[in-house]
Amino acid sequence: MESKTARIFFRAMTWLAMAWLYIPLAMIILYAFTKGRGTSWPPDLFTLKWFGVAWQDERLKPALLTSLGVGAIATSIALVLGTLAAFAVHRFRFFGRDTISFALVLPIALPGIVTALALRSAAEISGLGFGVQAIIVGHTTFCIVVVYNNVVARLRRTAGSLTEASMDLGADGWQTFRYVTMPSVRTALLAGALLAFGLSFDEIIVTKLLAGTDQTLPIWIYANLGRPTNRPVVNVVAIAVGLLALIPVAIAQRLAGDTGTTSSATAALPSNRAI
Repeated sequence: MESKTARIFFRAMTWLAMAWLYIPLAMIILYAFTKGRGTSWPPDLFTLKWFGVAWQDERLKPALLTSLGVGAIATSIALVLGTLAAFAVHRFRFFGRDTISFALVLPIALPGIVTALALRSAAEISGLGFGVQAIIVGHTTFCIVVVYNNVVARLRRTAGSLTEASMDLGADGWQTFRYVTMPSVRTALLAGALLAFGLSFDEIIVTKLLAGTDQTLPIWIYANLGRPTNRPVVNVVAIAVGLLALIPVAIAQRLAGDTGTTSSATAALPSNRAI
């Protein structure tokens, strides 16, 4: 049994960690409702006019649409490539398998500026140029890692005996994938896609070096952050970005914690008659 002192100490440390993380976020929310443009303390509350100003900004909506479009396309490509890579590394034994597995996660393990510089050089050498197309390629690079990690982790938790049982019952490769494999990994696929989209939506370092004259929402925030008169509007947009990023991450966290993988796949295992 833990002592009362230990419980109080760890509870206090937990609250300290929460305060360290979330007080700055609370300040952004608070100053989005201030009447003035400055950051004086205490803030002069309460107004909603900055939400209207943000909504009427002519550059904000195109930046938002660009971020959504880039995130959707990069996530779709990463979902296909990351899933195929996960199946290849998990199911097959070949020379250099461990090296390939390490190389797949390296782009997100490297410092962001290193990855961004490498992608910028690749865009220049290949003639791809800068803009939305370069941003999509860059975001796909690290989104693949997120999808790959989610899918390969789920495959490692899935009993191989289920696939063998499906084959023993007479199922071909497609039927085994449809009735056994897909039910086992579908929540991992969805979680990986949601996390990849959230990562793409708020990426700034890679985007800044690849965007050229195009502008995404994080670049819009970065460009307006140095203008004191626009600070309340930036706070409003930051709240919106935070909410848009929070929703997919929260859903992905719930899906990634799904513990019913084996049971759900077993329930979906086709009988000999169904096959």
